[in-house]
Amino acid sequence: MATKKVTVTIPEDLLDEIRTEAAERGLSAYVAEALRFKRDRDRLLELVDWLQEEHGPVTLDERAAAFEELKDLDAEHERRRAAGEHEAGEAA
Repeated sequence: MATKKVTVTIPEDLLDEIRTEAAERGLSAYVAEALRFKRDRDRLLELVDWLQEEHGPVTLDERAAAFEELKDLDAEHERRRAAGEHEAGEAA
């Protein structure tokens, strides 16, 4: 993937924190990942705005149902992760 060097201004205290967290990956990789995350979040917010314009705002019941589904998905992912760790331990 092609890259391009740019200059940005970041508050010094934030840069110090980021350098500490990004030590192994490197500052450039950390910043690129953060920018991708921000771009993806902005796109999702645009989608939410468009969907609400088309279909109206999300109701409290719809929101509760969505959070319940997310909770169930999180539980399933945790179950699979734990099962994977258990199976990997048996193979060792």
